[in-house]
Order: sequence, then C-alpha cells, then structure tokens
Amino acid sequence: MPLEGFPFSRLPSWPEAQVRVLAAPALGASFVQYLIDLPAGRRGEFAGGGFETFFYVLSGSGRFDDGHGRGRDLVAGSFGLVPPTHVTRVKAAEAMSLLVLRKRYEPIPPDRWDFTGHYGHESDVEKTVWADDPGARLQTLIPDDLQYDLAMNVFTFDPGHGLPVVETHVMEHGLYFLTGKGVYFLNGQWMEVERDDFIWMGPYCPQSFYAVGPGPARYLYYKNVNREIPL
Repeated sequence: MPLEGFPFSRLPSWPEAQVRVLAAPALGASFVQYLIDLPAGRRGEFAGGGFETFFYVLSGSGRFDDGHGRGRDLVAGSFGLVPPTHVTRVKAAEAMSLLVLRKRYEPIPPDRWDFTGHYGHESDVEKTVWADDPGARLQTLIPDDLQYDLAMNVFTFDPGHGLPVVETHVMEHGLYFLTGKGVYFLNGQWMEVERDDFIWMGPYCPQSFYAVGPGPARYLYYKNVNREIPL
C-alpha cells in the first residue's frame, strides 16, 4: 500500500499531529500501526492500559518520557518498546515523523507486567549476516527474550540479494519500507515496492523479497513471537 493512498486523520491524544493509520483490526491485523507527523513544539501521548507501544523515529528530533521518570532524547533512528503500564509521551523539538505500533501485551501466566521496556538507536544494533549471505543483514531491535511478545527488526539487502526461500508462517507482519527498491512476493504475486510503502502480511501469507535498484533496500518489520497460539 503506497503512502499517498492513506488519508490524514487525528487522534484526541495527538491533537496537533497528522496521523495515518497503516494497519488496524478492520484490515485483519491484530495490532494498530500509525505513521505520525508531529509539528515542532507539539506533543502527543498514548496511555498504557495493557497495551504496549513500539516507536521508531523516521526523521526529526524531540524528547520521550514514560510517565515514570524515564526519558531520553530522540533523533532519527531512535526506537523504544514501552511497557503496557507506562505512557508513551513525545514532544517534538523539530518536526518529527515516527512509526508507532500498539498491541495488547500477552503476559506469561501467571500475569506478568514486569518488563522494563527497551530503548536504543538503530546505529548501535549489530547487523548480522542472514542465511550465510553477506548481502543480507538483519538488525534485531528488541532482544529475543521470552518477556517480549513481539519482534521489531530491520532488514538490509544489497541489490541482487534477498530472502533465499518463500516463507509461510503463522506470524503476521507490519512492514514499512525505509529506503531503496525491491520486489516482494505476496501470496503468489510479485509486487514492486519502494520507500514509504507499507505491507501488512496476514498469517500464512507466502512471502519473499528481492532487492533491486542502485542502492541497498531497507525495511522495518513487526512480527508476533514467543507465545502459545490461542485456541
């Protein structure tokens, strides 16, 4: 889905921001993903209320705090996973664009709401070679730990490189294309993708990717992990 196809909306807790809803339960997704453009000097927030919040700064700068005394400066490439008991409060120093994903946290029985959140910058996350191909590199933004029920990763592919198989799995994806160009295989069809395109992939959608163009292709994607499948 190309970005120009999403109309702007507004949210009561982000009254001065332009918001585009990229994915929602109405689409079939089990999460909500927003693209939020926040003007300089303005602010917005999401309450916790049992919902965890992931954010990734695409551009601009500002300040984050969680309502519990934990804050940090934000620049392009900053990210965070906010616990479901904390707020996600952002104030823009300069015009800021950020991706936000919200989902209901799935605790491990007995109910545990004790993960402390995870924050960092993309440049500090190691790029690991994927599938023995130096032209495919993966950054795992959220540690692979059972306290977390989601993964947020950045894939980078040099031109001519891609996923070595067609994947088919129970996890769903919300995928935002950061830079470059490529072709994505989705449910039997190859589709051209480029910067700012968004893809929602439902469970068991056959999928693969191949990078094309003059430079590396990069995308940020979500998947649900580390929990038993509900029956």
